[in-house]
Amino acid sequence: MLYYVLFRLKIMGKTMKQRKQLPDVNELVIATVREIFDYGAYVTLDEYNDIRAFLPWSEITTKWVKDIRDVLREGMKVVGKVIRVNKAKMQIDISTKRVYDDERKKKLLEYKQKQKAHKILEIVAQKLNKSVDEAYQQVGWKLEDTYGDIYFAMEKASQEGPQVLREAGVPEEWIKALMEEIQKRFETKKVTVTGYVILRSLDGNGVNKIREVLLSMLQQSSNSVEIRIYTVGAPRYRIDVSAEDYKTAEKILMQVVKQAEATARKLGVQFEFKR
Repeated sequence: MLYYVLFRLKIMGKTMKQRKQLPDVNELVIATVREIFDYGAYVTLDEYNDIRAFLPWSEITTKWVKDIRDVLREGMKVVGKVIRVNKAKMQIDISTKRVYDDERKKKLLEYKQKQKAHKILEIVAQKLNKSVDEAYQQVGWKLEDTYGDIYFAMEKASQEGPQVLREAGVPEEWIKALMEEIQKRFETKKVTVTGYVILRSLDGNGVNKIREVLLSMLQQSSNSVEIRIYTVGAPRYRIDVSAEDYKTAEKILMQVVKQAEATARKLGVQFEFKR
């Protein structure tokens, strides 16, 4: 069955960069249909500088169709699988019928991620009066070499900070502008760690004292750290600490526990912490 891409994402300047000149056999590619004939269609490969490729009639769909134009039209974007590559003649054949649904979805996601990473590099290059080629040489390929994927590296930097870029060898002149753009475009995912406290008091005012201990735990909350307390069943309470990374969340949880223990000791409340 033929699946096609209905989205159109505009990017400034040149298309996304690839280190390879040609795709490999069995590689999934995003292609734009350019010309349709009775025997097949000619397409251009979006990720390979719009190099021309051929989509044979027999490789379009598993369904029987009377007219090739019933399933293809000029300008349509398709996900194809490379079935032949002639490097000497720079000729490429692709198939759309050999692409499974899960492969198509994965490729579309990867393509959108690559465009997002490319957009960030392009914007930062403009801010620094650099070319897109320089952005890839000084940033993109370094991130790819270190982390395997430019988008993944940028996402990692959004969560862990500029050291991710420095560890890949990105020059300092790029880092500030890159982090500013990355933080604009990546939603920060928070990490949550959990602990449990057991609070007991035989005092006549014990309920209020336990409440005061619980409230003392919330003092560590901030814009970047969220603390939530739940009653599991008296005398047991659950503490959830959410922060931008595991190390910070764990550190805050320990601070919260230390504060609660000190308050409990002051008020004469029995205190116990468990993970």
